Amino acid sequence: MDWGLQNRLSRIIQPEDGHTVMLAVDHGYFLGPISKLERPREVIEPLLPYTDAVMPTRGVVRNCIDPNANVPVVLRVSGGNSVIGEDLSREGITTGIEEAIRINASAMALSIYVGAKHEHQTLLNFAHLVDEGQRYGIPCLAVTAVGKELAKRDARYLGLACRIAAELGAHFVKTYYCEEFEKVVDGCPVPLVIAGGPKLETVYDAFRIAADAIAQGAIGVDMGRNIWQSEHPVAAIRAVRAIVHEGATADQAGKLFDDIKTGKA
Repeated sequence: MDWGLQNRLSRIIQPEDGHTVMLAVDHGYFLGPISKLERPREVIEPLLPYTDAVMPTRGVVRNCIDPNANVPVVLRVSGGNSVIGEDLSREGITTGIEEAIRINASAMALSIYVGAKHEHQTLLNFAHLVDEGQRYGIPCLAVTAVGKELAKRDARYLGLACRIAAELGAHFVKTYYCEEFEKVVDGCPVPLVIAGGPKLETVYDAFRIAADAIAQGAIGVDMGRNIWQSEHPVAAIRAVRAIVHEGATADQAGKLFDDIKTGKA
């Protein structure tokens, strides 16, 4: 692996344990001012000390993240769709490689929509991104998006999507947790991080998913709504961090969350 590419990856995936806690804040690119992310700077800043990497769009990077913050950026570079559009899979590359370099991105992220109407274009988009990333030593994260028309999140589907991403050259893949998740891990030769997905009923559910995913081979998480839509987002990310980097169980993370929010820790 090229030195620069390996160096950028090592900023995201911590060399000490091979794990990562990423903070997803790119939702506005197709959802707009989603609840609790109306003012991104106010949401992001308190969480940066506890995240290994942040995943925003270039607009949020430039307007809402202090350039003096020493946090790696996994830059969202795909878009061109919206939640009110007829097909979420109709995405293109919206941010070029030179912009990623100017922003000093540690990685670039793009969604692939396996099984969707525009599957072919999103896969070609990702292949092109990998070529550009290899040229300049910037790793690429494939996001196995499902969209409104692809609610299926079982091991067979996610295993297919993740393997295709790896075959196209992904350096790591963001996907969903599912039953028999170990099959998805076994079939994907590059590291997997799990998405938090839509806001769960309780933050404790998010802890259980994170703990189960790590136990079954995920190297980390890229969570958004289940952290910053929590009433206690700092406590939530610190609890997730304990799972990912300290091997805490879901119950231990839940107790830590309770202790932090009540001022006991």
